[in-house]
Amino acid sequence: MGRHRLPLGTAGEIKVRKSGRGWIARCQYRDHDGEYYDIRRTRRTKEDARDAVREAVKNRVKRTPGAELTAHSLFPEVATAWLAEYSKDADDGVFSHTSVDNHSYNLKNHVLPAFGKHELMEVTTPVINRLLQAKLKAHSRSLAHQVRAVITNVMTWAVNEGLIDTNPVREVAPLLERRAKTKKAAPRALTAEELFDFLAKLDADEEAVAADLPDLVRGFLATGERRGELLGADWPDFDEKAKEIRVSGGLIQARGKGTVKNDGKTDNAKRPIALPDWCVAMLVERREKLGVPNPTGPIYRNSRGGYLNFQNLTNRHWLPFRRRAGYEWVTFKTLRKTLATILDEAGLTARQIADILGHAHPSMTQDVYMGRGQKSRAGAEALGSMALGKTGNKPATG
Repeated sequence: MGRHRLPLGTAGEIKVRKSGRGWIARCQYRDHDGEYYDIRRTRRTKEDARDAVREAVKNRVKRTPGAELTAHSLFPEVATAWLAEYSKDADDGVFSHTSVDNHSYNLKNHVLPAFGKHELMEVTTPVINRLLQAKLKAHSRSLAHQVRAVITNVMTWAVNEGLIDTNPVREVAPLLERRAKTKKAAPRALTAEELFDFLAKLDADEEAVAADLPDLVRGFLATGERRGELLGADWPDFDEKAKEIRVSGGLIQARGKGTVKNDGKTDNAKRPIALPDWCVAMLVERREKLGVPNPTGPIYRNSRGGYLNFQNLTNRHWLPFRRRAGYEWVTFKTLRKTLATILDEAGLTARQIADILGHAHPSMTQDVYMGRGQKSRAGAEALGSMALGKTGNKPATG
């Protein structure tokens, strides 16, 4: 009968024997690759030799990622190890830094307060279910799903590391909305008259002009890009001859990294967008007036030639202008919805509009971005004539 096989990542009994004036302690250690290693240490006393072997085993275990963790480890220790690996994957481009920030926030504020003193094996399906149902009742289904995603990731990592056999989240009860659903407000887009008035006030506002808002707003109206996509547009993305701009990613604010450029939400996020003639002319004029010291730099730049910070732009310039103009409800997403509605009125299909906006599914375009109830079909004409009638304000260089 063969000897009993040690579990992976564990050591056998430490045996000690006298050797001259000292003592030799040794044991067998089975690594996570299945190989056995003989660990031995010599010391002056019996206990010192035994302690030296224990320390050697401990150090060897630490060299194996995740090996020092077990099913009896505290949940926060396992979650921290998962998040560290997840963050490294984000640095390698596997995940977005936005996902890291969201998971980190929900882990800190919603998961760890509940499981902070639980061992990993104690975070069972009923325990998880109680937390998720509490979040569903006290907050929203969306938050409950986000919390569930964090726990799922931690537990999947734990299974892959051999800490537990199955993922307890798999059997959690469905997250069903138990409160009466409120009817969503219809998507709000600018009417043709509102758009004409909004742009006129924009061009006449000295502070808005100094902050480069007229060109920026027209960029949103011409492309329908997400705010991070347009702010992350570089001059090489603009093709004057083809009259198009290629979406190459979007800006995000990552904790500890500042403003970084992300690859995009979906495969549809990287796409060429055909530009109207007035927008092509605006970008050509902008490039000439700015001088473009960095031909590969951003189209909409800050005073140092880098990417604009969205929060700074909003707080210092965009929101104050909207308040002065009486359009505080208008956001960059409103401009995106306005373009979708204009294209819808012009007869484009939901699929065509979805391609322009970068949506993977036309249903998203129809449900969220197409404003309804506007009888006028002159939106596109109003947009074109207003943009062509721009007074030619010089873009800011600061």
